[in-house]
Amino acid sequence: MAHPKRKISKQRRDKRRTHYKATTPQIAKDPTTGEAHLYHRAHWHEGKLYYRGQVVIDSEEAIA
Repeated sequence: MAHPKRKISKQRRDKRRTHYKATTPQIAKDPTTGEAHLYHRAHWHEGKLYYRGQVVIDSEEAIA
């Protein structure tokens, strides 16, 4: 098993971990509905599934 020769200080350990950052999700606005959603994701609005401004699934038609 590998063992460290010297104890790594908290400061040195924390310096190594500084590159892990949380990023804020990018929010897009749908051109047809004006609904805010995540980029490259489909979203539901009033019973319809929209992707890139077009209706992909209409739940009202699927029921009928």
